[in-house]
Amino acid sequence: MTLAIFDLDETLIAGDSASLWLEYLVDRKLATPDILEKEQSLMAAYYQGLLDMDAYMALTLAPIRYWPSELLAPLVEDFVVHNILPIVYNDAKSRLNWHLNQGHTVVIISATGEHLVKPIARALGVEHAIGIMLDHNNGAYTGLTQGVYSYQEGKLTRLEQWLQQHQLRPSLSYGYSDSLNDLPLLEYVDRAAVVNADNNLYRLGLARGWELLTWR
Repeated sequence: MTLAIFDLDETLIAGDSASLWLEYLVDRKLATPDILEKEQSLMAAYYQGLLDMDAYMALTLAPIRYWPSELLAPLVEDFVVHNILPIVYNDAKSRLNWHLNQGHTVVIISATGEHLVKPIARALGVEHAIGIMLDHNNGAYTGLTQGVYSYQEGKLTRLEQWLQQHQLRPSLSYGYSDSLNDLPLLEYVDRAAVVNADNNLYRLGLARGWELLTWR
């Protein structure tokens, strides 16, 4: 089995899905505008690899607390169609399709909540997706999370759990990411590729002989 692992934000799409989702909620008056400033402050730490994931998830899940999942789903689908699909890199579509046409098992794994990651993956024609797991109570989101965050080393932990769950053992693996936060995942795969990387990741990829991609 050949496995192809894709990061989502700034790798497959020209933006951050969680940030765009908050903007979507604010535009529809389902969240207050001050949440955007708070989120951007936390994202600045993310780009330095210093994000407090507990604080980030508490902030970004607050607007959907107590929402039944079946009521949120149509909003997410509308968001994906109008805010995500238009910013998918054409080169990302081509690479995804190449792996799918080769019969490879494709997984999108992201440090974004699964309520966004899974619908986005489906819209891209990808069956398998791993995101931060959200807690439910009687079918409604509690604003809390479950399990290991799919972030930094946690992405690799969640991937290994997923492989065990599906009784899969890849003989060859590819990995794509734009971020140093995904270094554990890039080091895990047989064929790593950095996408639209910043200077630090570009230099690291160059030194390690990884594929260097510029996607538009």
